[in-house]
Amino acid sequence: MVMRRLQVHVDGMTCRHCVRDVTARLRDVDGVETVAADATSSLVVLQGTMSDQAVMAALAGSSYAVHVAEQE
Repeated sequence: MVMRRLQVHVDGMTCRHCVRDVTARLRDVDGVETVAADATSSLVVLQGTMSDQAVMAALAGSSYAVHVAEQE
């Protein structure tokens, strides 16, 4: 797979605890190299060879609503 940048919007990620939870879930996704989360904007930027499906699956069943904001 090709290295890519994926930006996702995570509704409900509004505090430092949420950022830690989301970051922990996403850093374990196959292919994720870096995770940068910002509670102010509710955005998470991932870099690596991960798939959109794997990212969404990592947050499935959580209290967060996730959708892809941008990908490169």
